[in-house]
Amino acid sequence: MAINPQRRLLLTGIAALGVAACAPYAVGDSPLRVIKLSSRKFEFSPNTLHLKRGETVELELTAEDVVMGINIPELKTRSDMIPGLVKRLRVTPEKTGKFTFYCDVFCGSGHEDMAGEIVVT
Repeated sequence: MAINPQRRLLLTGIAALGVAACAPYAVGDSPLRVIKLSSRKFEFSPNTLHLKRGETVELELTAEDVVMGINIPELKTRSDMIPGLVKRLRVTPEKTGKFTFYCDVFCGSGHEDMAGEIVVT
């Protein structure tokens, strides 16, 4: 039984699309974990983040009222947080422990207490 060359080309193309669609989730890969972190005078929510050593996560940062900043010195990471914008920040903790993050853009009286904790296991 002969297969029409056009049909063969069509079937090959469909198979290639199926393989390409599965490529982002190849064996051993998993989707990037996204953690939403928002800020408003004078708090982060949530104020405690739980991460795994060596796991890359994406922090989805939003500010609800005024411009803020997030600084995570132990992870050598900082970013501005601007109302109306979503900032994505990837972090990969390389050591276990408890690490403080804080607002580094003055946002008013109470700013000095605006901090949170990252727990890496």
